[in-house]
Amino acid sequence: MNAATEKQTPATIRALVVDDEPLARARMRTLIADHPDIEIVGECGNGAEAILAIEKHSPELVFLDIQMPEIDGFGVIEAVGADRMPLVIFVTAYDEYAVQAFEVHALDYLLKPVERERFAEALGRAKARLASPGASRSDAGPDKQQLQALLEHLGRRQRRDLRLAIKVDGRLLLLRTADIDYIEAVDNHAKIHVGADTHLVRDTLTRLEQRLPSARFLRIHRSTIVNTERVRELQPWFQGDFVVILHDGSRHTSGRSYRQRLQAFIRDAL
Repeated sequence: MNAATEKQTPATIRALVVDDEPLARARMRTLIADHPDIEIVGECGNGAEAILAIEKHSPELVFLDIQMPEIDGFGVIEAVGADRMPLVIFVTAYDEYAVQAFEVHALDYLLKPVERERFAEALGRAKARLASPGASRSDAGPDKQQLQALLEHLGRRQRRDLRLAIKVDGRLLLLRTADIDYIEAVDNHAKIHVGADTHLVRDTLTRLEQRLPSARFLRIHRSTIVNTERVRELQPWFQGDFVVILHDGSRHTSGRSYRQRLQAFIRDAL
């Protein structure tokens, strides 16, 4: 093979298939088989598996089903982080609201049952984006912002009341957000306190704050987020700050940058 021929050989794109329906996954395998430059690095039957597989395999492209039990496709994006997600092609049964959101934010989607021509069209756009000048395989360009905008458009933050998915020691834990007492920053990690248990995760408080229901959780310091339903007492501190005492007896001092948020919480509580 000469240099010119080698240069024309397309690079293999690593893809992950996520769908809770075995027949749907089989259909995707059949469609992908027509494209030898696509390598399936994994298949996942639920959102929890997908979150771990994205971290393990580092795919460049994910075919992501939306309607899945426990953790749906949007929950996968929230858990991984829109800024960390590979390029995504959504796969969905017809959902007028979701489809409208995809179109508003210029995100590609496939409707079930997936047709061969439509699949080739979406895949062609994905290949072009991954091969675009200046775009690295680990950075899907504008899709990062588009994914975050999509989550906000769908109002996920308002509906994110039941569970928080976190990765701990290669496992995925689903924590009831109502059970979380507080979260504190520890070096480059966050420690989540749930009763007598603690979970150390490699994540930032800012990202965790974005994934928690704002009606229940309050950032009172750059190093502390508290569950407002666990607040037992507020003691005045210096210059408008407070010591926040939770039902477990833990004490947390508020910070100046978050003073207005805490004062608003106090006004609402009175």
